[in-house]
Amino acid sequence: MYFNFLVPVPVSSKIVRQTKNGVTYIDYEYERIYIKETGYTKPRRSTIGKQSPDDPSMMWPNQNYLKFFPNAELPETMGRALRSSCLRAGGYIVIDKMLEKSGIPEMLSHHFTEADKGLLLDLVAYSILTENNAGQYYPDYAYNHPLFTRDMTLYSDTKVSDFLHSVTADQRIGFLNEWNQNRDHREKIYISYDATNKNCQAGDVDFAEYGYAKDDPSKPIINYAVAYDTDNREALWYEEYPGSVNDMSQLRYTVQRAQGYGYKHIGFILDRGYFDRKNFEYMDECGYSFIIVLKGYKSLARELILEKKGTFEKKRSCYIREEGVAGTTIKRKMFETDKKERYFHLYYSISRENRERNDLEENLKKMADAMKRQEGREYQFSERYAEYYNLYYQTVTEKVQVIKDEKPKEEGARQKKKQKNENAQPEEKEIVKQVIFLCGKEKTDVVEAETNLQGYFVIITSDEMTAEQALRRYHSRDTSEKLFRADKSFLENHSFRVYSNESVAAKVFIAFIALIIRNRIFNALQDEMKVLGTKPNFMTVPAALRELEKIEMVRLTDNIYHQDHAVTKTQKTILKAFNMDADYIGYRIEKLQQEIKRITDGLAEKGA
Repeated sequence: MYFNFLVPVPVSSKIVRQTKNGVTYIDYEYERIYIKETGYTKPRRSTIGKQSPDDPSMMWPNQNYLKFFPNAELPETMGRALRSSCLRAGGYIVIDKMLEKSGIPEMLSHHFTEADKGLLLDLVAYSILTENNAGQYYPDYAYNHPLFTRDMTLYSDTKVSDFLHSVTADQRIGFLNEWNQNRDHREKIYISYDATNKNCQAGDVDFAEYGYAKDDPSKPIINYAVAYDTDNREALWYEEYPGSVNDMSQLRYTVQRAQGYGYKHIGFILDRGYFDRKNFEYMDECGYSFIIVLKGYKSLARELILEKKGTFEKKRSCYIREEGVAGTTIKRKMFETDKKERYFHLYYSISRENRERNDLEENLKKMADAMKRQEGREYQFSERYAEYYNLYYQTVTEKVQVIKDEKPKEEGARQKKKQKNENAQPEEKEIVKQVIFLCGKEKTDVVEAETNLQGYFVIITSDEMTAEQALRRYHSRDTSEKLFRADKSFLENHSFRVYSNESVAAKVFIAFIALIIRNRIFNALQDEMKVLGTKPNFMTVPAALRELEKIEMVRLTDNIYHQDHAVTKTQKTILKAFNMDADYIGYRIEKLQQEIKRITDGLAEKGA
């Protein structure tokens, strides 16, 4: 919450200005934390105001300004604004309905106080609507939106930080247990399991460790995985585990977690990163099924492709029209020690082959052009080039005189120096002075072997099914993959910027709930596009929410918020996906209007 008066920007070396979306925020450095891994100190800052666009030396302060500068001179009449005169209501209304249908608010009530539950839901809505989860910018969001907190209380980023630190493991686990307890455990479902990792710019976070970072290998990471029910299109649970633990090793514990939640009839849909004999054997022991794709040219896939190539690609009985591929199924063991046979589904796609061929040829041309430019120069190419080209170099050497000590050295620094001077014998040695790149010749056998496999891919299933069934089942995983891509793009989760185990865990927990709601929005939009028979560019989640944010409530001279304008045609199309129309929006805005008036009148009575 920002006050509606200006104060001078404090003159201090601890003041930092950051511009985001055209607004310059004034941050105050209140602490520095030593990070033992790097040997450097990390500043902790809090936003204390927004810079005036007319005068860079002035700013609109917030609650944090009063906290860090309690003796600052303020205007006699502060005229504190409770919230903006223009509230963006459309996105809030949709998220509110999605939350209500999910039952999440009721479940959270069993584990959080009403005040904390409201702030948690506001942080969920904030992360979805602003595509950000940085606590320092939350007050600005709260100032411009209706809120879930009781009496729409506006909290500072300091309060947000304190709340994140206060969320306990019992609260998080309790919610996840209840969320999964309400599932139908009798039906068989297929769970898509995806993992990623996030850099952690943190102080003392126990499970932030160096591992296989996907963004910045120089920073420690936290691994994060989500189990997604592809049948009911719902995220079931999440896992966070140390950065040094690889995905393949973690899968066993994921299977145990599924058992712990009471799931008895499930199959796991996995990507190639989980291809491990021990994992398959363990799932067999637990009675769980699996589906896994063999992308690339693993020896197992290569052998199968070369064996069956030319036997099914042109057969109409093997053509899967909706997928645009030909497919066939072979039954065999995955490993020599495998106790049972699996179902290998082999596919061929003309469009896939053309795409892979074009990509390869483009890559080869880029490498050839790069080598041409370096001919006759001192240069060495990477292993990537050596995969496709024989690389020829000319080595330029130089003979130099080196000193060789022939007698054993005596103890003591003086004796060593004396012996070296007296017994040293010159020796001629040849060293490499330059490595000149001459040329590169394509490994035609390697290229031909790769092109011979292009257009093919293999899916393995433990359960009997046709090639068409296996492919459709695997493609049901697409939503969970999009869910993960969204996680990094809209939740500012490339990196966690927190300084405690509790805060990291709380942020992951909030991100999970946000992903549930965002995924429901995604599914609703996708279903509506199927009805429309078209794919308008405004029906993606980010575009739809941006459009809905234009539905605003404006405070007029009667001190009451009114709907600013009629719902547009585009907004009506989006709202239809959520079973809403213009009348429903009008009804909800009227309810919000009444609620804000009640709050405002109550504060006026108290003299606020």
